[in-house]
Amino acid sequence: MIIPLKHTNFQNETVEMKIVHIRNLGIFFLSLLFINLSCSKKQIIELQEQDVALKWAKMSLFITQYTPANSPTYASRAFGYIGLTMYESVVNGFESHNSMAGQLNGLSDLPQPEENKPYDWVLSLNAAQAAILKNVYMQTSDENKLRIDSLERVIYDHFKTNHEDKKTVERSVAYGRAIAETIFEWSKTDGGHRGYLYNFDKNMVHPNRPGSWKPPLFAQSFSHLPLHPHWGKNRTFLKQNSGLATPEIIPYDTLPGSPYYNEFLQVYEKDKILTQEEKETAIWWGDDPDVSFTPPGHSYYIATLAIEKAQPSLIECAETYAKVSLSVADAFINCWKWKYHFFSERPNTFIPKYIDQEWESFWPDPPFPCFPSGHAIQAAAAAVALQDIYGDNFGFVDRAHEGRERDEVRETDFVIRSFDSFWAAAQETADSRFYGGIHTAQDNTVGLEEGTRIAQNVIALNWKN
Repeated sequence: MIIPLKHTNFQNETVEMKIVHIRNLGIFFLSLLFINLSCSKKQIIELQEQDVALKWAKMSLFITQYTPANSPTYASRAFGYIGLTMYESVVNGFESHNSMAGQLNGLSDLPQPEENKPYDWVLSLNAAQAAILKNVYMQTSDENKLRIDSLERVIYDHFKTNHEDKKTVERSVAYGRAIAETIFEWSKTDGGHRGYLYNFDKNMVHPNRPGSWKPPLFAQSFSHLPLHPHWGKNRTFLKQNSGLATPEIIPYDTLPGSPYYNEFLQVYEKDKILTQEEKETAIWWGDDPDVSFTPPGHSYYIATLAIEKAQPSLIECAETYAKVSLSVADAFINCWKWKYHFFSERPNTFIPKYIDQEWESFWPDPPFPCFPSGHAIQAAAAAVALQDIYGDNFGFVDRAHEGRERDEVRETDFVIRSFDSFWAAAQETADSRFYGGIHTAQDNTVGLEEGTRIAQNVIALNWKN
């Protein structure tokens, strides 16, 4: 008997989910966002430039998690524009760094600061993040928009006191908003604007060939349609990432002992000997969009952990979020292009038909084709971007799901993860899908390779003088 995980409906939340969200909303927000932003003078004095970038990153994660009809694909796009906006709202205040205008795909011009006029770049960032977040997530609740406004006001009230000249304050805020508005207008032409309105295409004709994806019986979603089938046609942030070669896939073959058959046999055999730690890994990286900030949000969260530990300068904070978010966004576009090019099946289709008809995966299938792994490609992209800034050996503790209730269906707890490098986290992210029984080793290996390639193109941009 199939006992499904709480279903993910990318278009409509159930009443039960809404109740859970409302219950958790205040707890999450108060503990994560405003623990250091109360109105006491002592805490306001302690607010530093880096804190502003961090507060906005955490707000972005919160809005991502608590906005209905979200999906990993749309979230990756949203973080791309949020991270880029943070960077562009401050970059002209630092001679060490260059704007991405003229370097990204179709982004030719951005507003320029007035010459020989003073700016407060924290106030610029603050205004820009509030504006882009409300624009990109225009479908979020009025309550969430009030939270955005509240955070903007707290930071504004604190940093405006640094200036006797009101015009500097006004100029800085206006500049940040102009940056956000220009980037948002550019975003409307990428093919993914308001993508949550068309998560599924009812008119799509499914390829029907040997080894093609079929709607799963054991699934995260009620929908039998695949998620965002046209996402791979969206404009990439980098032209360099728009024409990448299509990776190779092992040819379809049901003959026992063939390379294709063995890919699925490995999944089947691993499922029979899963350790408790491997089960914990599988559920930790699930990042179901109805109960978490999505897989791209998890990468943005890890970037936040790096900043909290390293305490870099304001421009380096912004560079971190920009590099990670651009890499992850382009990784998702390419991954979805290849997913729908191959339209490949998952283990839950092949294994019951050719190996064991009673088998079902440890983790339920997501509603889209298999090859390559989206988790692997975006995790690798984020890891490579973070390594570029913080080095190969950077330890951190991932507490993203700390405190979540035990997964009673799988009899597994959410156990915090510790890593000695960003790549170790990326590798575990990929492995988690193999342990979950929803990806083969090939899906993960290619995903890690392609994510690396995409991030390397992002790193190769002219970021610094």
